[in-house]
Amino acid sequence: MRIRDPIHGTIDVSGEEKAVIDSRFYQRLRHVRQLGFGDLAFPGGTHTRHAHSLGAMHVASRVFLAVTARSGLPAPVRERFNAAVRLAVLCHDLGHMPLSHASESIAPRRALLRLPAWLDPVAEGEQATHEDFTAKLLLDSSLTPLIEERYAPQGITPEAAVGLITGAMPPKDPGFSHEGVDWTPLLRAIVSGELDADRMDYLLRDSFYTGVNYGRYDMDWLVSNLNPAIKDGRAYLALSRAAAFAFEDFLLSRHHMFLSVYYHHTSVNFDHMLRRYYEEAPGEFEIPADPEAFLYCDDVALWYTLRRSKNRWAQRIASRQGFKLLAQFTERDVGYDLEVLRSALVTGGFEHFTVESRGVLSKYFSEGAGPSLFIIDVSTGRLTEVARYTPLYQRYKGAVRLSRVYVRPDQIEDARNMMARLLGQVVRE
Repeated sequence: MRIRDPIHGTIDVSGEEKAVIDSRFYQRLRHVRQLGFGDLAFPGGTHTRHAHSLGAMHVASRVFLAVTARSGLPAPVRERFNAAVRLAVLCHDLGHMPLSHASESIAPRRALLRLPAWLDPVAEGEQATHEDFTAKLLLDSSLTPLIEERYAPQGITPEAAVGLITGAMPPKDPGFSHEGVDWTPLLRAIVSGELDADRMDYLLRDSFYTGVNYGRYDMDWLVSNLNPAIKDGRAYLALSRAAAFAFEDFLLSRHHMFLSVYYHHTSVNFDHMLRRYYEEAPGEFEIPADPEAFLYCDDVALWYTLRRSKNRWAQRIASRQGFKLLAQFTERDVGYDLEVLRSALVTGGFEHFTVESRGVLSKYFSEGAGPSLFIIDVSTGRLTEVARYTPLYQRYKGAVRLSRVYVRPDQIEDARNMMARLLGQVVRE
């Protein structure tokens, strides 16, 4: 099967992949928007996790084939590794909840999913994430036997795909080694890493549909400069020095997309109101732990519930009556004191809420994870961890904190006048 895509052109789909795409679990993603409330700020941003996952699968294959063209892997091994990476990336968003990340605040406890012990048993008491749900759907749902049957001839299991998505090691060897070299780190880096297929697709796709330029970068140059690097019996993803500047541009593109699109004040506004709805109307809308029930838990179901709800936050969301932005600033802005402003709003009787968003250059670097990408000197084979090679990691090491204050619409003018007087006092002092 071939699919026409506005970002990548023609996407080829194998028979096995078509069976997964045709499944109810994948088709559910047609009703989960990629940007959640993003279309309220960017009307074109109505694209879905369904389209993004197809595009990411295509990018994963481009990256893998470019890298392994410089390896000694025989064709049958390349084909199996490629199929495994494509399956993992195709399925990586299956567990996303309605309006994407906004609904994770009401996800059930992870223990209710009854995930196998090899998937981080320490986190059993915590709230489930979309990645946990993805693992559940792949390992313990009606999708599981479909994948087992379709991918058995290639020796690929649902556990192997989950291992690539989560980074956990399945109890049974997934078979990603060849002639004493473990290719798992490289395959994992393509699925989820510093330069992964997920990011490479969503930056271009989100930029295209929102109409902004921040997410554009030179994919062709990056892909053509990727290499396999063998270190201590393991294969890693390595980028030649010639593309280091293109990688920095890629990092900054993601950083700027977070600050300008993903953390747009309108999206943040409605995300917060949705959380307030969940807090004030517990049980009115729930994320079920059962995979079959989860099939009906999508944006359509949530919007139906919001439109029928008597809760004030639900009614505001359904009628697009958000609070108004009063102030936004980062730690670098001067003349703003969030606590003083909050206190003045309380004293003045203004109904308001504050939201802080954190924009980081790299979640992998900030969380102290191991390197998923190296810079390679192709003439000598010398490897350098990417975080040590580019100065951007040090320059943007700290998170950018975006503080926003929102006020009820009918009070916004009075609140602005009050803030102007307050800021005038601060300046005089």
